[in-house]
Amino acid sequence: MNTATRDYPAGDLRVSDADRDRALRELSQAFEAGRITSAEFDQRSGQALDARTGNELTVLLADLPGDRASADTTALCQCRRQLAARIVIGASAAAATSLAGLAVTNALSHPEPAHYDRALAREILGRMGLKVPIPPPPPAPGFDWAGTITPAAIAVLLVAVIMVVLHVARTGRRGLRAPAR
Repeated sequence: MNTATRDYPAGDLRVSDADRDRALRELSQAFEAGRITSAEFDQRSGQALDARTGNELTVLLADLPGDRASADTTALCQCRRQLAARIVIGASAAAATSLAGLAVTNALSHPEPAHYDRALAREILGRMGLKVPIPPPPPAPGFDWAGTITPAAIAVLLVAVIMVVLHVARTGRRGLRAPAR
């Protein structure tokens, strides 16, 4: 493979850390595709980290295909992952906002107990000549714990999902699987 195909510095020009990282990514892709063994991957990765010139990196990758199609596929996969991350973040944010609103509404929507004056009721009934026992006042409405805490907890969990998806999207991690050796 020539250096123009791989876009590494030509000849004995010095390479950058970004060039070494790109070479390591190409070696990883070759290893994942089964083009090199784990021993070759270990050896070539060490050489890529020690490489000083474009020629040294090019030699490591000379017998491997320089698939632009795989680079395009990788870019397409990254684009799809970013789109999926944005959809998850948007849906989670909308759900978290509505659930938080529901929790606040439930927390603040307890009606005041109706005015219940037993003395006034006795006086009115007495004027009418009725001898009816007056029932005790209804119990005061309690706090709706389930209707408040449940949506609030789900909203907090959705915010945590948003944070995790943002972290994964920013770091570009594809997963937690380690390469098979």
